[in-house]
Amino acid sequence: MKILLSNDDGIHARGIAELHKAIGHLGELCVCAPATERSAAGHAITLTDPIKTLNVEKDNTLFGTAVDGTPADCIKLAVRLLHKEVPPDLVVSGINLGSNTGISVLYSGTVSAASEAVILGVPAIAISLCTYQNPHWETAAKVAADIVKKVIENPLPERTLLNVNIPNLPLSELRGMRAARMGRSRFVEKFSEHLDPRGNRYYWLDGDLDLLDDTADADIRVVESGYVALTPIHIDLTADHCMEQVSVWNEEY
Repeated sequence: MKILLSNDDGIHARGIAELHKAIGHLGELCVCAPATERSAAGHAITLTDPIKTLNVEKDNTLFGTAVDGTPADCIKLAVRLLHKEVPPDLVVSGINLGSNTGISVLYSGTVSAASEAVILGVPAIAISLCTYQNPHWETAAKVAADIVKKVIENPLPERTLLNVNIPNLPLSELRGMRAARMGRSRFVEKFSEHLDPRGNRYYWLDGDLDLLDDTADADIRVVESGYVALTPIHIDLTADHCMEQVSVWNEEY
């Protein structure tokens, strides 16, 4: 079993190091991740600039390949070029610092690394620890190892990735795992306006997540209840319930 690790927090992030340690016994690991943080990069790919790479060592041992590009770039490069002779059997993206629930799934570089793997025909998991402060890495590492083992033993359907969100709790307080839907939510954006020394305006984007879905099986609510949220995601965005409506728009030109 060859497992490719990636993320959007960058190859030097704590999360990918913890993931590497946690699942090393489950297969042959290789790492291809952004050289710097690329959070909220979504599914962007690099077309107008060269993609530079650099080998990264830890403890005098090759850890992986740092890529001057997006998470999706990393997966494309690893699967189609760097490891094309022996492609990975599984891609695991994470462990991300911060949740990827609700609408965050569409912005997330962590999830996009996993979805790019699925596009390329490789099963994938995205793993996030739902906090930015005082992370319980030991909890995330144990859950990550358990999930990867389960996916190896029970492969996901084709064209499906598993999005995993872990509550930031001590392992003893974690209540278990639950299947969860991607909750409906939106960001309420806030822009703070500033002036540079030359008088030009610039802005910092921030915001709050507005939850539009209060059902118990929404991923955000599952995490809040102390359970690991397991959300299978596929990349077909077709709104099937609307197909009949537009099918009668049969103009001829």
